Amino acid sequence: MVLQAVGRVLRKSKAKPNGKKPAAEEKKVYLEPEYAKSRITDCEFRELVVLPREIDLNEWLASNTTTFFHHVNLQYSTISEFCTGEACQTMAVCNTQYYWYDERGKKVKCTAPQYVDFVMSSVQKLVTDEDVFPTKYGREFPSSFESLVKKICRYLFHVLAHIYSSHFKETLALELHGHLNTLYIHFILFAREFNLLDPKRPPSWTTTRRCCAAAGATVGAARTGPAVGVQGHRTM
Repeated sequence: MVLQAVGRVLRKSKAKPNGKKPAAEEKKVYLEPEYAKSRITDCEFRELVVLPREIDLNEWLASNTTTFFHHVNLQYSTISEFCTGEACQTMAVCNTQYYWYDERGKKVKCTAPQYVDFVMSSVQKLVTDEDVFPTKYGREFPSSFESLVKKICRYLFHVLAHIYSSHFKETLALELHGHLNTLYIHFILFAREFNLLDPKRPPSWTTTRRCCAAAGATVGAARTGPAVGVQGHRTM
């Protein structure tokens, strides 16, 4: 059974009650070439993220951001039963701790599952808001659209980074590390192509970036090339 398989992998490396991992787990399994190179497709992601000539930039950002949101949400759901308030008492990524900020800008300390729930609820509200992500032909994107997309990408990055740093062993036991790597590579290259993530802001960027490089996709500026067709974000 799946849970038995996960148990066998984790029984000697359980998180401590305070959310910190024992010294034996300091070795970052997701950086080991054997696992970092695993992907579910050989697709050239550099070409996949380039803006097609016939597509409006905001349309492209909206379509891809919405898709990444759904995929990250799905990826997290595969390990959500292991990401508990007891095991992950803080939203930690390596040596970095993230806090949530409420609508009044007040910093809120929360567990990792609470943080992820805040992220998913907040992003879901944005991507389904016609005033922010318009889907009807003729409606304009708000002037703050790009900054909102950057905010969403920053949140999604936090979730992906947490999966890598705290739940990669479970992901590996479920044999979903190839899916995680593929999603991460695609997401990072897209974010870098349109400057949606500031590499100077998240301390966990450098560490998790190595996984992308190890998987054979350097996260430098993407080269131009033939774009893969994409359906428009709007409907008539």
